Amino acid sequence: MAKTGSASLSEKDKKFREFALTGNLWKVIFHVCVPLAFFQLINHLFNILDTMMASHVSAVAVSAVAYLSQLQSMISAVGGGLAAGSTLKISEAYGAGDYGMVKKRLSTLLAICGSIALVVLLMIPFSSGLLRLFGTPEDFIAVGSRYFSVTLFSTVLNFFNNVYIAIERSRGNSRRILKLNLFVISLKLVLTAIFIYGLNGDITMIAVATVISQAFLFVMAVRNLCAGDDAFTFDRRSIIFRRKVVAPMINLSFPVIVEKVAFSFGKTVVNSMSKNYGSTTVGALGISNNINGLVTGIQNGFQDGGSSIISQNLGAGNKKRALGTFWRLVAINASIGAVGLILLNVFLGPVTWLFANSAEGFNEEFQQLIMHVFRYEALGGCIPLGINSACMALLFGFGKTKLTLVCNFSRVFLFRIPILWALQNFTSLGSESVGIVMAASNALTAMLSFTIAMLVIRGVKKEIRKDTPEDVIE
Repeated sequence: MAKTGSASLSEKDKKFREFALTGNLWKVIFHVCVPLAFFQLINHLFNILDTMMASHVSAVAVSAVAYLSQLQSMISAVGGGLAAGSTLKISEAYGAGDYGMVKKRLSTLLAICGSIALVVLLMIPFSSGLLRLFGTPEDFIAVGSRYFSVTLFSTVLNFFNNVYIAIERSRGNSRRILKLNLFVISLKLVLTAIFIYGLNGDITMIAVATVISQAFLFVMAVRNLCAGDDAFTFDRRSIIFRRKVVAPMINLSFPVIVEKVAFSFGKTVVNSMSKNYGSTTVGALGISNNINGLVTGIQNGFQDGGSSIISQNLGAGNKKRALGTFWRLVAINASIGAVGLILLNVFLGPVTWLFANSAEGFNEEFQQLIMHVFRYEALGGCIPLGINSACMALLFGFGKTKLTLVCNFSRVFLFRIPILWALQNFTSLGSESVGIVMAASNALTAMLSFTIAMLVIRGVKKEIRKDTPEDVIE
């Protein structure tokens, strides 16, 4: 019997809950995940165009953006991790039918995000010192200190936007997410083009375009989360800092926050080490990540949607259905990776040619560097990272965020930084080392996460057998 609590669901939310818990599982996965995957694809295409505009300023400018973006990601990881972990508990309460808890956790989560946002805003006057604290090269600080300050504003907006998107995802409103975000990234692209090509602006104006576009999504989030009085609307009276409400969200979110901060910090270290091969190597690595993200972004869309489906079914006690979701995600993501690997290599020349053009002219050496790094990264990334995404969906859905921390911490601090250090100190390889280490770390991470996933599945199956009466066991 579902617990109605002190809140109710709209008819649309009731129908989706029934569909997610009892409908054909393939149809559920594609219904929830395809719009998210399509959004991720479009988003990465726009990110590539955004990076191309930065490269129009100069090769050093695009390298600075790639470097500073990782520092910004470290800060936004706090809000992103809180949103990822907490909304899974909201999805679980939704699946369990505890609608009163859904409303309490949603409202309290937004209040917590507001407190974190205030702290970030207080950091803005000290942005240059913060960059030096993290060992940012002086030439990058000179080019991008104002850019970084402005990105902190977009980070604050993203705290709330990430929560809103995750909540809509848990309700099955993937199409709404797609429509809103398509408008946001289109607006950002148009504004960036005007600022860079029309007004000859610097990379700071790219950050300004981001703030304006994210502000639109923030306004829409406020409007949608405050409209009505059902379980998925904000109510200040439902802000409750009690253990039963807050503790499950914090316990699940904290490892995700640590994981995201550590991962972004690790990538910053890798960027700093890569600068030993020249500033443009950092830019080439960032561009390679963006190109590879055309495939991994789609896979991450299935990860995000899949984790919500798993958590909802787990909340309703459908453990077998949750495991079935995982195996379908493995098949889907591996297939996407195989197709993507072929297509990206076929069209690599024309794509990288676009990045090698700037106001300073065509830079063939930069193009070759991008291609060199990418070929290694794609080989070890497209298929392995797809499997890794499916494993992350399983671990997130079952609330095993400490294990996701182990996987992603190992990815950077065990499989990436030590290997790059060894290649730099014990081989004569040049910038090729950056590509090799990306391939190796991605493949090894996939092996680790799949092994951990198998152990989790083994434990879940034991629980299923224990909970199932002997007379119905086949």
